[in-house]
Amino acid sequence: MAIKADRWIREMAETHGMIEPFSGSQVAEGMISYGLSSYGYDLRLADEFKIFSPPPGAVLNPKAIPSSYYQEYRGPYCDIPANGYVLGRSVEYLRVPRDVLTLCVGKSTYARTGVLVNVTPFEPEWEGFVTVSIANTTPVPVRIFANEGLCQVLFFQSDEPCEVSYKDRKGKYQMQKKIEFGRTI
Repeated sequence: MAIKADRWIREMAETHGMIEPFSGSQVAEGMISYGLSSYGYDLRLADEFKIFSPPPGAVLNPKAIPSSYYQEYRGPYCDIPANGYVLGRSVEYLRVPRDVLTLCVGKSTYARTGVLVNVTPFEPEWEGFVTVSIANTTPVPVRIFANEGLCQVLFFQSDEPCEVSYKDRKGKYQMQKKIEFGRTI
């Protein structure tokens, strides 16, 4: 008999530290919800941001974007410039089990304002704070809120552990503690 997804997530968080800090229910009063949902977990956005602001005429090389193209900002919210984006990170620290792959998708509240959240899958045995790219597709600034829900992580458990995990490969984004820029190491 299969275990219910929400019960499995709760058990993995409480006994194996899969999500820290962990909220065992949806927290939604007066804010964009976060916490345990039926088949996933809604992550919160921390209060530190890197606002993308390249010089006029810059050509971007994804292998080497200068950190000077980002303005650091900290606060209870961040206004994403029109047609711009910011980098943020999750409040929660994740430890993905060896037999699990996750996908992360944006929350509908933000999607309805033209905000897209891009996070790559978290591979088996990846751990760290999640760095997220938050894009504003509209011609006006959009406000995003720290310590409120931003995106939902969906967990996919395999019948058996993978042969080679992200940790085994010594992945370059392992154990992220802060917002990380792209690396080509």
